[in-house]
Amino acid sequence: MTQYDLNSAEFLRDPYPVYDQLRTHDPIFWSTENEYWMITRYADIISHIQDKRLSSNRIGAHADRMPKEAKEHFRPLFGAVSSWMLMIDPPDHTRLRGLVSKAFTPAVVENMRGLVQQLVDDKLAIVQQQGRMDIMTDLANPLPAIVIAEMLGVSGADQQQFKAWSDDIAIGLGGIDSARSKEELFAMYDLAQKSFLSLAGYFREKVSELRLKPRDNLLSALIQAEEQGDRLTEHELFANCVLLMIAGHETTTNLIGNGVLALLRNPDQKKTLMLNPDLIVSAVEELLRYDSPVQKMARLALQDLEIAGKQIKQSQLVCFSFAAGNRDPEQFTAPAQLDLARRPNRHLAFGHGLHYCVGAALARLEGQIAINSILRCLPQIELETEDLEWNRNLTLRGLKSLPVVF
Repeated sequence: MTQYDLNSAEFLRDPYPVYDQLRTHDPIFWSTENEYWMITRYADIISHIQDKRLSSNRIGAHADRMPKEAKEHFRPLFGAVSSWMLMIDPPDHTRLRGLVSKAFTPAVVENMRGLVQQLVDDKLAIVQQQGRMDIMTDLANPLPAIVIAEMLGVSGADQQQFKAWSDDIAIGLGGIDSARSKEELFAMYDLAQKSFLSLAGYFREKVSELRLKPRDNLLSALIQAEEQGDRLTEHELFANCVLLMIAGHETTTNLIGNGVLALLRNPDQKKTLMLNPDLIVSAVEELLRYDSPVQKMARLALQDLEIAGKQIKQSQLVCFSFAAGNRDPEQFTAPAQLDLARRPNRHLAFGHGLHYCVGAALARLEGQIAINSILRCLPQIELETEDLEWNRNLTLRGLKSLPVVF
């Protein structure tokens, strides 16, 4: 049986040819090197992502692979991550999501429109006379971080440190896939844990202040939130604030970067959007499908089971490849083609089912404003180079840098 190297530089640069091969020849693929199953067909993902035999509570499986001393050392980090909404099953997931989703209502998100537009305009004004910019450094990285920090109630003076801490945590958790050795993995975890403890300490101080004097922000709302008489515990509060910070900027950053790159490599579609800015809603959905910021999501098998003829053993990890499903020709006509007017477009970029991204509406808003504003303000925008470097992360697909000229 063919083995596909999911850790190669070639796969990192462009995973889609491998996904095409897997869907055709081995749609339920066991990666020996990464020790997980990869499901790549859209129909299989939809059929099994809510399978109760597959649990979201998978962080313990990673911890169990470690030596006892390392497992104990990283207990604070894994203990926090295991309380994230992404990592738990009902009924705890239902309770936590009910509390957090109150802070992401359509009205709350729409109220952010003015702030997002002003931030984008300000960032573009800084570079407009320079003739070049780095989409990632100058816009895609800072924008979502500032927005989610503002929503949480983090002051402007603290936002740069706040982002650095959350970046460390995201990179550390990405080490599960990307680390080349146990030593490198543990070093990444160590940095992630230190930054988590710093971030949790920051929230602990903020929460103490807000309990005495509530304010109109997401952190205050979470403190006061109550669903059927059940509040967030302090541990859950700190852990999920960290999750919101990471999820609130890492994925949206990559939506903007991957989306702009796709448009620059498809000038006909870029021109169409420039001439028809009202197309931005369906355009962002297509950009999400075409090069998904979240490539996959894992589950833990609670028992032996069979999927499409493959025998999954208890305690094995099963990854749903949203990116592969989003290029499945059984679901999407001409899936390798960027079509900003594509309808219907039931992509999997925000997941599916119980764990559908709680911040999807905010990510869409930021992506729509950022991309339309770039094309309006920088109509001559072009890639400065095709020699691009991707972050070494198999879950969160994004560029380190995206230099453009105009």
